[in-house]
Amino acid sequence: MHIRDRSIEQHHLIETPAGENEPERSLALMLGGGGARGAYQAGVLRGLARLFPQLNFPIITGISAGAVNTIHLAAFEGNLAASTDALAALWMALTPEQVYDVRATHLLGNLVRWGTRLLSGGIRAGPEPMRGMVDTDPLRQFLGRSLVRRTDGSLPGIDQNIQRGTLQAVALSATSYTTGHSMTWVQGRDIALWQRPQRRSQSTPLTVEHVMASSALPMLFPAVRVGDQWFGDGGIRLTSPLSPALHLGATRILTISTKYRPPHGANGTTTHGYPPPAQVLGVLYNAIFLDQIDEDMILLGKVNRLLADLPSEKHQGMRIVGNMVIRPSKDLRRLVRELETRLPAPLRYLTRGLGTRQTRSPEFLSLILFEREYIGRLIELGEADAQAQAERFDRFLQQPVHA
Repeated sequence: MHIRDRSIEQHHLIETPAGENEPERSLALMLGGGGARGAYQAGVLRGLARLFPQLNFPIITGISAGAVNTIHLAAFEGNLAASTDALAALWMALTPEQVYDVRATHLLGNLVRWGTRLLSGGIRAGPEPMRGMVDTDPLRQFLGRSLVRRTDGSLPGIDQNIQRGTLQAVALSATSYTTGHSMTWVQGRDIALWQRPQRRSQSTPLTVEHVMASSALPMLFPAVRVGDQWFGDGGIRLTSPLSPALHLGATRILTISTKYRPPHGANGTTTHGYPPPAQVLGVLYNAIFLDQIDEDMILLGKVNRLLADLPSEKHQGMRIVGNMVIRPSKDLRRLVRELETRLPAPLRYLTRGLGTRQTRSPEFLSLILFEREYIGRLIELGEADAQAQAERFDRFLQQPVHA
């Protein structure tokens, strides 16, 4: 596979020799970010696996929280139904204590160090650099226990699924704080790597460290070192979230978004007066992790329509790429407000200081509420939404593949 340099960045136009992509090998799954809302993706996938027992995604790409789901699916040695059951169980086993260090001494210590550095103009910086507001080493250990099958930290299930033919490629994206570029790590068979302005790919065996890097929420979670660079959340720099799947040969892409889209004309007011920091952070994280996916799908739809209006002999080897999105049918932000008191006391104290109780729609909390009841409701909603979208998804699978 090779890609037309003059058009891929703006239009997702992929030039592929006719017959290179077989229909059953070119269905891709794209999983975006959303922190704790990634449990919704697990619910959707479990619902689809039960409705479509033979379903398989040869190409899987993930960003941020979606990286956790992506690596689990790629490394699991079993069919999609068994894999998604295990994925839902993994999410249900999560607690705040298994994601970040919630001890009061640790959180307050971080705040003191940040405050001292800021108020002293960096003079009293100390030998330790400023890292994230919370320590996510508990999540690293949890994922290591749940996913890793070797002492070297590798995930042998990925290679086994590639050799078995059920997986063609898996990709995780992160943002290099060292270079400012977007990096997509790829593991697969017969992969043609790509390099574009501000983003590049690299073939490598994927590990838990790649997952941690892709899901490191800026400022909140610490950056992760991979090789000689420091990385943060993949959604920061990757302005075209669908592009990894396209580069890997997808002709159909199922995208599972964790962003609720309110009915047209609904009142979007969530706070009155000056917005608290929590509201600003929520809007910022949405813009970074979720809005880009919607914009990318709109752009892809426009390009598809342009190609559809041209005779095939004028496509110059480019193809139409089908895309379907499944998103929450209910506002997850409203749900999280009901469960805010379940947060560990030190973390609840911190988030309330940021103003989470001053907004009717605490977006920020929906990212960090790794609480059993919330996770369970997200999974249930995902399964219900998969059921509601079953006929539409079946039509999507039956669409002809364009060469």
